[in-house]
Amino acid sequence: MEIITGVERRRRWSVEEKLRIVAETEQRGAGIAEIARRYEISRGLLWNWRSQVRRGTLRPEPPSVFVPVQLLGEPPGAELAKCTRPSQAAGSDLAVVDSKIEIALPDGTTIRFGHDVSLVALRRVMTALRG
Repeated sequence: MEIITGVERRRRWSVEEKLRIVAETEQRGAGIAEIARRYEISRGLLWNWRSQVRRGTLRPEPPSVFVPVQLLGEPPGAELAKCTRPSQAAGSDLAVVDSKIEIALPDGTTIRFGHDVSLVALRRVMTALRG
């Protein structure tokens, strides 16, 4: 019998650790219960991780890659926009011109969005394109 005194802490497993443990369950003769005991996790949690791997929701993080960026000249009408900006009054911000950001991918896909797009929304779009 084991008596636990104090507050049990919650462990955080990295994606790599989860995948390594799940890979052990795929080995010939491996027992789920024995692997769960070895890592001191519940069998249910281990089954959950295995299910996530099969569905593709638990996978290694793709390595960060840099893509070439090409800066283009000012868009038509940019000079006019610069001239028509209101001057900055004390304590007020400059009015933001309707600026757009465009990302052209090698496969021909082009993504255009305004300066006001949230980071969360942009991350969702980029994740969907990678998938």
